[in-house]
Amino acid sequence: MEQQTALNADDYVIRVLDSPLDVDASAWNRLLYAQSLPTPFMRHEFLSALHTSGCATADTGWTPRFFLLERLGKLRAACVIYLKSHSQGEFVFDWGWARAYSQHGLAYHPKAVCAVPFIPVPGTRLLATSQPERQMLANVLIDWCGQQQLTGLHNLFASDEDIAAFQQAGMLLRHTVQFHWTNTEPGYASFDGFLATLSQDKRKKIRQERRKVAEAGVSFRVLQGNEINTDDWNFFFHCYERTYLEHGNPPYFNHAFFARMADQMQEDWLLFIALQQGQPIASSLVAINASCISAGHQKDLKNSFKVAYGRYWGALKRVDCLHFEACYYQPLAWCITNGYQRFEGGAQGEHKLARALLPVTTTSAHWLAHPQFFSAVNNFLTQEREGISRYVDELERHSPFKAQTTP
Repeated sequence: MEQQTALNADDYVIRVLDSPLDVDASAWNRLLYAQSLPTPFMRHEFLSALHTSGCATADTGWTPRFFLLERLGKLRAACVIYLKSHSQGEFVFDWGWARAYSQHGLAYHPKAVCAVPFIPVPGTRLLATSQPERQMLANVLIDWCGQQQLTGLHNLFASDEDIAAFQQAGMLLRHTVQFHWTNTEPGYASFDGFLATLSQDKRKKIRQERRKVAEAGVSFRVLQGNEINTDDWNFFFHCYERTYLEHGNPPYFNHAFFARMADQMQEDWLLFIALQQGQPIASSLVAINASCISAGHQKDLKNSFKVAYGRYWGALKRVDCLHFEACYYQPLAWCITNGYQRFEGGAQGEHKLARALLPVTTTSAHWLAHPQFFSAVNNFLTQEREGISRYVDELERHSPFKAQTTP
């Protein structure tokens, strides 16, 4: 189904599509790669894989709507929102808001989220050729959500330009905390060089943890892009699925999704496979923004900041400290060797601070249709932002780095 609306006399038209398969992939990706903070998770291939594999569809509570802002037949701005029947897989938690609605006899769902399902990675959500067109798109989204009688619109893990547009449109800002590792300029010469910048107790702890894994006879194969073959992908998924199920939850992503990643986005993945006595026992999958870097270089854009994103892991055998080695130390060593400037560790996790991932404030924007709840949430967020600020200050006082070497 397609909805089409003329916006104004400047020949702008908004098209609303139900499926990524109806969106021109090359036009979408060209627009993405021109943004200030593109990520591989907003690539058309990634969003299409979520849809065609059945991971993010109406059946799983993620009903997509693709908004295309066109002028004279050219794509000028675009985004995807999802109509949600629940609040799972978002990582900006609003369950308390839903409970408040329920206590007042109101339904909190369906709502709309402008986000990548299951991916708590900051990045551009409103793809636009200019800030005025980004602003126009933000206003269109809010108006459309109101017309559809949705309870609200929530833009998660947004770029600064997105936040500016949504804030000007009257949305409320919410802060959360993640933990990111940042390389030096110029980059660390080696992992040992990186360790030398840490305080003695943190350096000692990391070496002890790595020693436990090495003494257990564990080594690693590191595979990038097309080096990851079908057997490697299958082994990873076996580890990933088993670890999720051991914790009592089915994984967000299925085998079909990762098969599409292997087929359509192989350059954006990095796989670490742990071996013990020559047998694979665990793996961690890390995303990298290789496609964004390549596109930026081809178009002479400035998107050359190399980023790795810690994503998924699983193990078939328990080895003390193996999780830290597979998910932090091996990826950090790879980033240092390959000149990557940032490693994002994902949502939550104060334990990451001791491993040199420092607190970073991320921002989302929220609009609620109910005036009284909009006001109540505004008051809540004012207090919460103050609390987040104090929390980050406290974390920064416990930096693992020597004072003179803090990045």
